[in-house]
Formats: sequence, structure tokens, C-alpha cells
Amino acid sequence: MNLVTVFMVCLMAISAWAEVESKSKPGRGRGSMWWGIAKAGEPNNISPLAPGMTYLDPAIHATLRRKQRRLAREHAGVLAAIAKGANLAINECQHQFRTRRWNCSTRNFLRGKNLFGKIVERGCRETAFIYAITSAAVTHSVARACSEGSIESCTCDYSHQNREPQMSNIGAVAGVGDWEWGGCSDNIGFGFKFSRDFVDTGERGRTLREKMNLHNNEAGRAHVQAEMRQECKCHGMSGSCTMKTCWMRLNSFRTIGDILKDRFDGASRVMVSNSLRSTSVNENTLTNRAGSNNLKTNSMNSVGGANPNSVLGNSFHARGHQQKRVNRYNFQLKPYNPEHKPPGTKDLVYLEPSPGFCERNPRLGIQGTHGRQCNDTSIGVDGCDLMCCGRGFRRQEVTVVERCSCTFHWCCEVKCKLCRAKKVIHTCN
Repeated sequence: MNLVTVFMVCLMAISAWAEVESKSKPGRGRGSMWWGIAKAGEPNNISPLAPGMTYLDPAIHATLRRKQRRLAREHAGVLAAIAKGANLAINECQHQFRTRRWNCSTRNFLRGKNLFGKIVERGCRETAFIYAITSAAVTHSVARACSEGSIESCTCDYSHQNREPQMSNIGAVAGVGDWEWGGCSDNIGFGFKFSRDFVDTGERGRTLREKMNLHNNEAGRAHVQAEMRQECKCHGMSGSCTMKTCWMRLNSFRTIGDILKDRFDGASRVMVSNSLRSTSVNENTLTNRAGSNNLKTNSMNSVGGANPNSVLGNSFHARGHQQKRVNRYNFQLKPYNPEHKPPGTKDLVYLEPSPGFCERNPRLGIQGTHGRQCNDTSIGVDGCDLMCCGRGFRRQEVTVVERCSCTFHWCCEVKCKLCRAKKVIHTCN
């Protein structure tokens, strides 16, 4: 038995173990195992073998489902974009909740154990945010990678360039010229569809928890798409801007994180009704969410009607399979409280109240707030009264060394002095 055979046997065993691990956690949903790819950026996990080739550690590889591994093979370069998106989601989550009792902490894990801890086994608000931010991050990262040329199977979104040039003859203002579509637009159509195919793998929508996961994944993607903005570049002699070229650009992910944090604060507790959305409503929703207009335009522009920027063209060949996949989103969520309005497509939803997060509970994966820093002058969630859960806090004066009196020296260096300063910090008992 040669080394290649031994490696394949070990990989199959790890894969089977990860499959059993995911099935043994019915409350979590089977679509969260891919979060382990966030560790792919660490040493010895991804190593370049040759241009265009990437090696993924078998332990990390086992966290991906069979379909996800196939998508990674079919779209060379997408694996790095997904890993970047996963880390982007972690950093944004920890930024948004840095002053909360639950601070989106992650932990070291081995072979597919959950990156965010056991909190995702509960269908609470925090879990809803995790699913939404990770889905949004993959959409954002893949769409941007297409326009940067990092993924071989997609390019910039040129569908806008087929539109008529925009004229401003009516009501024109002096000094403001006409504009037309051009440049390299971020490919939100490909990013949206790929995120659906990759992130939602394993979420069949058969259980209440899986429906919650699907809804929050869609909400994250919807916000990335809705926050696309137009950027323009002026052309003309001496910057006269007689003509402008414009394209569509993704908004910063910090903006997406801020919006999803607001949605977290106003999340809806839901349950599933037996009624399905009407066909017309469902078709309109899917069209708005997936940016199918961009995909259709791209398909018409490509040779022979095959769109190289479409995930569908590369991943799904049977129309019946495609119809079955779309039906996963054909469910109606209704509010837990009948007096509340039904959640919209961009709202976050949850199934059960959040735990208190005050005391350490290893069984639930809660670290507690003992030793956390707080703001004694704040009456908000970062204040010592709320952060410390009424247990009181300690006041401590420390000396810190900081850079100060920084000056710029031509060219091109910034020199600073080191200054000592005393600060008062407050930590929870």
C-alpha cells in the first residue's frame, strides 16, 4: 500500500467522522461545518504547490461537504476567497459585539468541531447573526474576488454596459457632464448564487431550525446586494468631467456589519406556518434576491448562451435539480407573537430566547463575563452595571506605554515618541 492510498483512506475516514459529527448535532444544522475553513489561513493548512493549485489540510478539508468540495474544484481560486470571507465574518462579528456580554468569541477546534462554540446549537439571536454575517461575508468576498480576477470561472460584471448611455440633457447643470456604464463592476450575481450553493449546502429546510438558518443566510446575502453603490470616474481635459464612466461597487463590509447588527437588535421570534408563498411572490423574491437579471444578461452575452460567470452553468445541469434546490426557500415564516408583523426577507429570525451569558456554562459554551472590562460611566450594554450582571466590579490604575508626538519626515517615514500614561480600567467581579 503506497502513501497515496494511505492518505486517501485517512481522508475518507476523517470525512466519515465529520459527517457523523454533523449528524449527531441535529439542532445545529448541517450547514455550519464549513466555518472551519477560517483556519485555512494558518500555517500548514494551505500551502502553495504550484501556480493555480492549493493544498488544504485533510482535517480542514473534512469540514466541507461533498458538494462544497466539488464547487471548490470547479471554481479554481474560490477556496481562498471563502477562507478570506470566513475570517472577515469573524472579525466583524467580534467588532460588533465587543461591548456585549456575548462577544462572539471563537475557540480552537479540531476536525470540524464548531468554531463559534456550542452557542450555535441554540436557535437564538446570536446564532441568527452568525449565520447571516458568514453568508454575507462569503457573498462579499467572492463577488470582490471575481472583479479582482482571483477566480478563474468568473470575471467583472459587465451586464450594465449593455444599457443605453445615461444622458443629462434635460435639466443639465453647468459643469456636470453625461455618464455611461463602464469599468469593472463587482460580480454580485455570481457571489450571491455561489453563496447560496456553498453556504446553504446541508440546510434542506426540513426542520424548523434549518428554515431559520436558510432565512438568515438569505438575509445576509440580501443586505450585501442591496448596499451596492455606484462609483464614477471623470474624463475630460484638466478634470473638466465632460463625461463620467460609472460601475457598481460593493459597499464596505463594516457597513454590512452595522446593518446586520441593527437587524440583530430588532430580530423576530418566529415559527413556521403550513401555508406556502404564492408562486408570483416567490418568483419575485427569488429574482430580487439572486440578481437574476444580471445572470440572464450575462448568459445572453456569452458565447452559445453559456455563461462562464454563472454558478448554475457549472454546477447544476438538470432543470429538475435546479427546481428542487429553489423550493428550499419556498416556506412562510410567521411571528411567534400573532400581533407582530411577519419578518421581511432582510430581517433576522430566531426560535428561542438567548441565555443570560452572565455566568460561565461549559455545557452551553458560555464563557461568562467575569474579568471582562466595562465602562463605569456608561448606562448602555457596555456599562459595568449590565456587563457585570450586578456582581460589582474592580477599579485598577495601570500605566501604559503609547506612541505619541508623531511627526512625518520627508520621505517617507513617521517617527513617534514613547509616552507613559496612567489609565483607569474597570473589570467585572
